[in-house]
Amino acid sequence: MKNAYVCLDIGSDSVKVAVCQLFGNKLNLLAASSIKSDGITKGLITNKEFAKNSVKKAIQEIQDMLGININKVILSIPNEGSECIVTKGEINLDINSIITGKEIENVLASSAESIQYSDMEIINILPIDFEVDEELNINDPRGRHGNVLRSRVIVTLSPKANLYPLLSLLEELNIEVVDISLNGVGDINIFKTKQMSNEVGAVVNIGYDKTDISLYNKSIIIKNSTIDFGAKNIDGDISYIYKLNSKTSSLIKEKYALAHKRHASENEVYDVTNKFGDLVQVNQLELSEIVSSRLEEILISARKEINFLTKREVDYIIITGGTSSVADMTLLVKEVLGNIANVGDIKVLGVRNNKYSSVIGNIIYFINKLKLRNIDYSMLEDYDLDQVDSQNNLMNTINDTMLGKVFGYFFND
Repeated sequence: MKNAYVCLDIGSDSVKVAVCQLFGNKLNLLAASSIKSDGITKGLITNKEFAKNSVKKAIQEIQDMLGININKVILSIPNEGSECIVTKGEINLDINSIITGKEIENVLASSAESIQYSDMEIINILPIDFEVDEELNINDPRGRHGNVLRSRVIVTLSPKANLYPLLSLLEELNIEVVDISLNGVGDINIFKTKQMSNEVGAVVNIGYDKTDISLYNKSIIIKNSTIDFGAKNIDGDISYIYKLNSKTSSLIKEKYALAHKRHASENEVYDVTNKFGDLVQVNQLELSEIVSSRLEEILISARKEINFLTKREVDYIIITGGTSSVADMTLLVKEVLGNIANVGDIKVLGVRNNKYSSVIGNIIYFINKLKLRNIDYSMLEDYDLDQVDSQNNLMNTINDTMLGKVFGYFFND
């Protein structure tokens, strides 16, 4: 059976959409779109009509490409203001009953019953492990017999003031939200390995006007923090020094700058027009030094936040977000943070930008959640999937918004 999933991330710099299809335990990325956003600051809606138009454009681009209507999404939301709480759930089992996805769903729901925050909404219930009677540390209790099923979980919560405006916006667009997840949950699911399941680590997502730091134990988010630095600050530095507008600053950063000056050339010079109409010459070495200096500040600040979040020595640090795709970022990351740190690598042909890490990762998280609960579910009907297959047979070009079926992912047992 073919099942399809759509994830939406309404960010300050861009609105991102990813559409994936699951077939035979293999996930194929059908399409991804990134549209410049408006009316959104630090993940919060500041102008509803502008934000609504940005979402409409991103959804419409996917619909036009695939020839389908999208009216259901997984919503990936910012970590801003979120909390992570460790708690437990417990249910009694019927005599001689076999534990199924339904019992798992019930015990996870019971774990959240004691959590009451008038200004917060429960977003994720992330199982750490299960216990059947006296048997401890069970990853998947399905098929077992017992009298009592218990679970240890991490419950994530997000401020209602942040979440409800997003839900209201999507309701006005007649888009149903079938699930909600933190960006930090998506980030770990796109990058996690079997080894990380026994480690403590962090993911640093460098966004446009802020950087999210998420701490994980056994690949489960346990804490998070935010610093008010991001790509916007880098663009601002370039704009100030060369007297450029923000759009031009962002463009030359993406096209010409290196994150580390080691391979930058003083002889490579680019002509740009500043905001006063004058021609300015920018050499790659100077530009890269500007970018590197601000990126180093962001990485050092992120490292301090990680040290604040945990006194333990972390086993890994993964850098993601669109800014992490700047050339030679790995050189700078290793120099500033050491060998435990790496730039995230989304192994998707045609997607070379980590700005998609949260949306694709949250599709993987959603599928794993369905699997644990023994639920079969698709966000697109068979007719739409047939339309997508037909469209894919005609596609020859692969780029950020037309990726074809190129992503293979087998989720962990």
